[in-house]
Amino acid sequence: MSEWNKLIPKPSSNFLRVKCLKCGNEQLVFSHATNRVTCNVCNEILTAPAGGKAKINGEILSALE
Repeated sequence: MSEWNKLIPKPSSNFLRVKCLKCGNEQLVFSHATNRVTCNVCNEILTAPAGGKAKINGEILSALE
């Protein structure tokens, strides 16, 4: 591990590509969302705030870093 990696911390939050379980639409959401995020197609709730990290109600396909 280099000296810079020790000095500069990485953030624990990132953006996630989430697939809606109801209609199959893929959408980008923030992992620490403080508001409800709904699907753009069927208005199903994809994320709900849970104090720190958001509760994800869909299938997480990938994390964008």
